[in-house]
Amino acid sequence: MDLKGRHFLTLKDFTPEEILYLVDLAEEYKMKKKKGILHDTLRGKNVALIFEKTSTRTRCAFEVAARDLGLGATYLDPSSSQFGTKESVADSARVLGRMFEGIEYRGFEQSIVEELAEYAGVPVWNGLTNEYHPTQMLADVLTIREHFGRIKGIKLAYMGDARYNMGNSLMIVCAKLGMHFTACTTKEYFPDAELVKLCEQYAAESGGSITLTEDAMAGTKGADVIYTDVWVSMGEPASVWEERIKALSPYKVTMELMENAGDQAVFFHCLPAFHDLKTKVGKEQGEKYGFTELEVTDEVFESWRSLVFEEAENRMHTIKAVMAATLGA
Repeated sequence: MDLKGRHFLTLKDFTPEEILYLVDLAEEYKMKKKKGILHDTLRGKNVALIFEKTSTRTRCAFEVAARDLGLGATYLDPSSSQFGTKESVADSARVLGRMFEGIEYRGFEQSIVEELAEYAGVPVWNGLTNEYHPTQMLADVLTIREHFGRIKGIKLAYMGDARYNMGNSLMIVCAKLGMHFTACTTKEYFPDAELVKLCEQYAAESGGSITLTEDAMAGTKGADVIYTDVWVSMGEPASVWEERIKALSPYKVTMELMENAGDQAVFFHCLPAFHDLKTKVGKEQGEKYGFTELEVTDEVFESWRSLVFEEAENRMHTIKAVMAATLGA
């Protein structure tokens, strides 16, 4: 399958066959990595990594994947470039596109990565925006297939705020690949209605389904994967903490919910997670609002059901697949 020259901005742009091709390619690269088989077929090419939002997993995944492929990688954060400050996105794109063979962007509005793609003239990859997180989806699908041996028919329940990148992207990938997606949250935190309609169309073609419910027990019954994310994202004001905690506490992932799903159920989280108070932010907010765990209990996070670190590793292999496929390795 030829994806050379394609942008990777949202999985809405890719067919189920193309998504599965990238997962297959990631699996191949993972095997080579484990066996110590060199695959540096992109020597002499370079990529720019733009991070308006900092990250551990995304940055490390892109940098290690780039090195494994033989690529040079230049990291640009808000303090080390003029991107979007003294130079417009369009102008930056046209400059970087003449120096690099590919550009990654992790930051805020989807419109920024879309504008990069419009002007760069080289493949642009979405490392995360407020609306979509497509590289995480490939890692999740690879992890699901590794654990269950299949993708189609898997039931995934997403707990918490389903309005933004994780809820949106999980709903899209589940609908495209014939999985059953359930958003468990209050109505105010349901995904955008227009996106729900689009995903219902995808699901009708793939044999999947979309369910929105406020009932956490009903929504998780029989789920194969229970998934959550932090309730307050990077860049949001501190004032939203109180509102989110009050609204989303009924959707905290507990062992009771995992057991309600069944013995087959596993736990996913894109990380970082507030499963204890061993972080600066977690400690500050925990002391302020009186909690010791937030979106998931430590009991679940540290249990045999938790596949969060398998997911984290798979970010590297799937990102490598995206870069290799779109750069023509």
